[in-house]
Amino acid sequence: MQQFDKSDVVIGISACLVGEKVRFDASNKPSNFCMNELGQHVTFKAFCPEVAIGLPIPRPTIRLIKKEDVIRVARPDGSGDVTDALAEYGKKVAKVAQSFSGYIFCAKSPSCGMERVKVYSEEGNSLKSDGVGAFAKEIMKANPLLPCEENGRLNDPIIRENFVARVYAYRQWQALVDSGLTKHKLMTFHSRYKYTVMSHDLIAYKDLGRLLARADLTLNDMAEQYISGLMSALTIKATRKKHANTLSHIQGYFSKHLSKLERSELCEQIESYRKGLVPLMVPLTLIRHYLMVHPKEYLAEQFYLNPYPDELRLRYGY
Repeated sequence: MQQFDKSDVVIGISACLVGEKVRFDASNKPSNFCMNELGQHVTFKAFCPEVAIGLPIPRPTIRLIKKEDVIRVARPDGSGDVTDALAEYGKKVAKVAQSFSGYIFCAKSPSCGMERVKVYSEEGNSLKSDGVGAFAKEIMKANPLLPCEENGRLNDPIIRENFVARVYAYRQWQALVDSGLTKHKLMTFHSRYKYTVMSHDLIAYKDLGRLLARADLTLNDMAEQYISGLMSALTIKATRKKHANTLSHIQGYFSKHLSKLERSELCEQIESYRKGLVPLMVPLTLIRHYLMVHPKEYLAEQFYLNPYPDELRLRYGY
């Protein structure tokens, strides 16, 4: 499997999250995970849409305001409407983001929030928190497969791991396409993601297998449907039950090589993980050990065992 240098994995990010003092009050919202952990392994491209469209620092606050059935972005009194300017800048950055492997937005922002942004009435009353930032909306609409998350949600260890796993999966796909896509390469890619997809959605794994068996699709159509299905499956959170089921399938590869005591130990560790007594890294470490002692090329190529840099320690928290 292909390994990537820091410069190979590019992630778009709201500028305030990497320490730039660009918020309305000239402050920032630095993300410790982004700056001190993930940032050691990826390259961030920072954007502040408000500054980019000419708003000053500091500046009056803006919000999502519902006028009849249309959402606009303006100051609380309705003046200084910047909806169109933010949307146009979003479309511009969306083209650049085609080469990105992920994007991290600032939560609750009327420009960068990807979901659950508060919407107000023209009278200033708080309505539902179901809005989407005007800038973020354009990025996601133009790049529906791009893994996207918000800084606040990344504090959840499961969401954090899921996002990073999707980023690296998408980067692997981008590398595959750049290398020149063939049916053989597509089949190989799918085989290496077998256990990854299984740990998220077994039905999707079967559907993707059937898709690759079809003879009525062109390679481009098949590839387009495949990556769409893969990225959709990976957005489904893996659970302890799904992981344990996947680990049990992997265990079968060693059934003829392990002693009774070793098999029992691995079964116990998988069951302990299923019950929430140990983190995922415990049975995974044991499987990696057995893989070194009893090499299995097919397993060694599985992205499930090495989805991203170990240094991120994302599988220690759940």
